[in-house]
Amino acid sequence: MEEANKVSVIVRQWSNQQIVNKTRIKPLEESMKNENGKTSIILVHGAFADGSSWNKLIPILEGQGFTVTAVQNPLKTLAEDVATTKRAIESQKSENVILVGHSYGGAVITEAAADNPKVKALVYVAAFAPDAGEAVGGLIERFSPAPLGTAVAPDSAGFLFIDRKKFHSVFASDLPEQEASVLAAAQKPLAASIFGEPIKAAAWKSTPSWYVVSTQDSAINPDLERFMAKRMNAKTTEIKSSHVSYISNPSQIAKVIESAAASVG
Repeated sequence: MEEANKVSVIVRQWSNQQIVNKTRIKPLEESMKNENGKTSIILVHGAFADGSSWNKLIPILEGQGFTVTAVQNPLKTLAEDVATTKRAIESQKSENVILVGHSYGGAVITEAAADNPKVKALVYVAAFAPDAGEAVGGLIERFSPAPLGTAVAPDSAGFLFIDRKKFHSVFASDLPEQEASVLAAAQKPLAASIFGEPIKAAAWKSTPSWYVVSTQDSAINPDLERFMAKRMNAKTTEIKSSHVSYISNPSQIAKVIESAAASVG
């Protein structure tokens, strides 16, 4: 009788442990399911910046439940930047990925997203959107040059940087001077040769696209931005902003990204 009671106690303890284990496993499974189901946003910086420049936009997007990744591109060659961005795409658990490119980063996402079924939408923020076989330099030549051209200089290795004294006026005129000064000090130069590298494929031809034009842009001619947006039939928003609208107007940029996500979610 005593032995039977011991067995009964052991069985009850084992049963209780299984219940505890299930309650522990279920939230983990739900967490993994939620993570896989989230839309992933990949932010691709342009020239004279790095991934940390998205620091105002990232919290807004994460607050909306998105998984956000800011790529750190080396800015040495277009091919290397495209490869870096492709790795970021493949590392996402979600099958719904949205690429967001600023400035030169637009050229990067245009090629990186080509023929990748995980990428459901492209968002261009005052960004270049070349066609296949077209280089960023060729696009710039289509319209009157922006003031940025007179403020850029090469270093001894052929990497371009913006004159710090002109940085505020040509790149970030709607930011406080002190904030622009920090960006100027932290700017990441890019290889001048990148402007002559044509992209191999244009994802915007088959992927839904959104475009945000900066009407006060002194880095890319706003008319060039409008031309690219119209050419790819993008859903277009115009913001009264400098080249860095994602820094000066992060909430407005977030709304455009959220709109793109809602269309594919």
